[in-house]
Amino acid sequence: MENASKALIIAGAILLSILLITLGIMIFTQAQSAINGSGMSEIELNAFNQKFLKYEGKQKGSAIRSLAQEALANNNGDQASDETVVTLTGMVTLTGEVGSSDLAYNANFKNTKTYTVSFKYTGARVSEINIAE
Repeated sequence: MENASKALIIAGAILLSILLITLGIMIFTQAQSAINGSGMSEIELNAFNQKFLKYEGKQKGSAIRSLAQEALANNNGDQASDETVVTLTGMVTLTGEVGSSDLAYNANFKNTKTYTVSFKYTGARVSEINIAE
């Protein structure tokens, strides 16, 4: 009878330790996403970045215009906030107020030229797009 009692205590301790380890992992995961500062889930972050990452590297002028329009649409959307704004640098700049209807970009890209697109990240999110000749 004494062995059965000790076996139940050991089994309970094992279950309790598994519960504590699981709780610790959950807290660590939530703290890690808060540290990254994105406020987005991993799926949302991948979808957000994928809009821009397809333009990475050498691109023609028409693709750069599409990229600028994508950034403009992102920054002008209803959900535009400091967490989701993408800044364009290099050969193109956005003018106007983020989230307002007067937001626009100014640049003249030629279809015959090749441009290089690179990204800067805030945490794991694309936050700046640099366009160079």
